[in-house]
Amino acid sequence: MKNAIPSRKDVPEEDKWDLTTIYTSDAEWEAALARADSLSKAFCAFKGKLAESKETFLAALKASEQFDRNIEDVFHYASLLSSADQGDSKAQEMKNRAMMAYTKAADEQSFFLPELMAIDDKKIGEWLKDSAFDDYRVSIQKALHKKAHTLSEKEERILALGMETMQSAQTAFSMLTNVDMDFGTITVDGEEKPLTNSTWSSIISNADRSVREAAYKQYYGIFEKHAATLSALYAGSVNKDIFLSRAHGYKSSLDEALYGDKVPESVYRNLIDTVHKNLSVLHRYYALRKRVLGVSQLRHYDVYVPLVSSVKSNHTYEEAVEICRNALSPLGKEYTDILCGGLLGGWADRYENKGKRSGAFSSGCYNGYPYILLNYQDDNIRDVFTMAHEGGHSMHSYFSVHNNPFPCYEYTIFEAEVASTFNEQLVFEYLVKNAESDEMKKYLLAHRADDIIATLFRQTMFAEFELKTHEAVENGQPLTQESIRSIYRELLELYFGSEMVFEKESDLEALRIPHFYNAFYVYQYATGISAALALAHRVTAGGEKELNDYYNFLKSGGSRYPIEALRVGGVDMEKVEPVQSALDTFAAIVDELEKIF
Repeated sequence: MKNAIPSRKDVPEEDKWDLTTIYTSDAEWEAALARADSLSKAFCAFKGKLAESKETFLAALKASEQFDRNIEDVFHYASLLSSADQGDSKAQEMKNRAMMAYTKAADEQSFFLPELMAIDDKKIGEWLKDSAFDDYRVSIQKALHKKAHTLSEKEERILALGMETMQSAQTAFSMLTNVDMDFGTITVDGEEKPLTNSTWSSIISNADRSVREAAYKQYYGIFEKHAATLSALYAGSVNKDIFLSRAHGYKSSLDEALYGDKVPESVYRNLIDTVHKNLSVLHRYYALRKRVLGVSQLRHYDVYVPLVSSVKSNHTYEEAVEICRNALSPLGKEYTDILCGGLLGGWADRYENKGKRSGAFSSGCYNGYPYILLNYQDDNIRDVFTMAHEGGHSMHSYFSVHNNPFPCYEYTIFEAEVASTFNEQLVFEYLVKNAESDEMKKYLLAHRADDIIATLFRQTMFAEFELKTHEAVENGQPLTQESIRSIYRELLELYFGSEMVFEKESDLEALRIPHFYNAFYVYQYATGISAALALAHRVTAGGEKELNDYYNFLKSGGSRYPIEALRVGGVDMEKVEPVQSALDTFAAIVDELEKIF
């Protein structure tokens, strides 16, 4: 790649994804969008009739599927075009039109769930035994799982009408922290650079400690000025969660969050308990970090600077694909041929261009390729990991699509990070084994340690904070700025250990995490990496059975609940062993780092 960032129109076709597997032209997309309204109306013709007969109910499901498949393709195509060039006004307009069509249809089709819930259990149970319902049985059974907590149509409509109002705390938090709050500028390498939520992560990992300290205190100083408002907003979000859980008859807000996927509360609590029992190894890592950085006191602004600042590495895109092929060879030739063929043959949008969305993602639907957006750079070894990570998502989607009917091909968030992190682990092991220098080996080990800390330890700490704040309110203790910060500071001290010296502003981190407005979500990152590391070890140390078990997990899609799907793959998340195994993997990396440094 040349240094100059090209416009989208100047990107060679072979470096772009091939969207013709969805639509061959924008005109074909327009025709599909035009069909959305008539397909929605065809489904809505069944309003009030679902319980009439088995044949009518089946016809309604087929009409619903026709609409869903059409609107999925319509939105997916427009969304991918928009991501490739956010400055393309036509693509943005297409995406907005697709969303408007979906929103309109969702309102029209809101009759379905209340009518479904009203059908007699015995009657619908008999209907679902018919083989004609094979494609729909799982999705209907999953919907009926929530029947005990579904209110009347009138009551659900009242709650639905209030949903926009209930998002006010989250909306206000986003506007306050991303628009109204001005964090000023910071001098970095002799230049004034803006300090924002977007630049925060790069500035706080700067090699110059004085830059990190200044940025930390300046950044959290602004949060301090708005702490009362931010505390009230977070308390409002927690109160909203508890209101909805009580309105629907759940035991608690945690119960509601886990109920839909049939995840037992023990999974959540075992995660926290097991991490607690292994905090000593995390504290060893921070003691090592303190020694390597050569500081007399380890401060909170010292935890993100890389232990090994940089290594020389240069891999073309094609060479990175071959690294993935070799590293993922334990998964078999079928897996690597499909993935590498896709990375080289139309799945991936490879390089940065003007207006392209930053970062990376995998995005698949039932039709077309499981697409991958990358911003690959030859001289960044992390981009090889990113390729493998997103490739894991896409292969999960590939096997889900090819082994399930449309109504139950989508896997849950609980499972989503498993296949991707599994691939990262295999690439890590391959690159460490083949490291060309001690410096590269140090870099890879330190990089992997930081990734596990960020995904397993940090997300578990966040999960514990969410549990403590919600339980406090559920037990009659209102959240205040003082109580929120006190809960968070106790967790900071517990997780970071005695090596860390905190600032008076450090507990303000509790008030800046956007994920906290989507409660009981982040624990899935920690369970995901735990399952992935346990499965990676099981497959690489095992034989044909272990590999087949993993394939069966990938093929499950949405045909099973996530705990069951992972159990089929060979890991039981209701037990502590997968989390302990992941923590043992981290401990082994810390052992290596202590030796090599």
